[in-house]
Amino acid sequence: MNIWFILIAIFILSLIVQNMLTSRFNKYSKIMTENGMTGAEIAVKMLNDNGIYDVKVVPTKGMLTDFYNPVNKTVALSEGVYGSCSIAAAAVAAHECGHAVQHAKGYAPLKFRTALVPFVNFASSIVQWVLLLGVLLMSAFPQLLWFGIGLFAVTTLFSFATLPVEINASSRAVSWLRNAGVTDSRTEPMAVDALKWAAYTYVIAAIGSLATLLYYIGLARRD
Repeated sequence: MNIWFILIAIFILSLIVQNMLTSRFNKYSKIMTENGMTGAEIAVKMLNDNGIYDVKVVPTKGMLTDFYNPVNKTVALSEGVYGSCSIAAAAVAAHECGHAVQHAKGYAPLKFRTALVPFVNFASSIVQWVLLLGVLLMSAFPQLLWFGIGLFAVTTLFSFATLPVEINASSRAVSWLRNAGVTDSRTEPMAVDALKWAAYTYVIAAIGSLATLLYYIGLARRD
């Protein structure tokens, strides 16, 4: 099968998944939790319930820009999550706190992913230029393209290392939301659905990265 067909198909799938994620988030943002807790309050409670008291919950600008920073131990929640009492906000807040719980418990896949960060930052900063020059100088200096492929392989590895971290964080979130009484039989499937589409974005990104890597390997081998 032509690699370009695969890459185009992955691009289209990524657009579909992103659209579905936004749609689900908007849908579940209109459905409130029974206890009326905001995303920020849910985050604090989940952290405390797991014996974590040194992680700050802070607001951040944007939509679905939520993240956990293990360096300064902060859970940053976006505008639609921090002050919202919706099921969507609860799911996202709990998911990000899932990463904080992973960090506190020394979750091995997270430790591996974190260890890759310095290498990924270096690779990402130069890989596009190295690949471009590698393709242009493929006949005269084929080693450069292979060096670029090596750099891109690091970013691909990071994409796949991210998958178990994200899936586990969602699993922790759903379990805690249920046990804490934030979700019930009616709203739990909504939280699961929202987190499922968020996870799909990482799956598509990883597959896309692998397909691109294979494309460059095939290009180098044809020389």
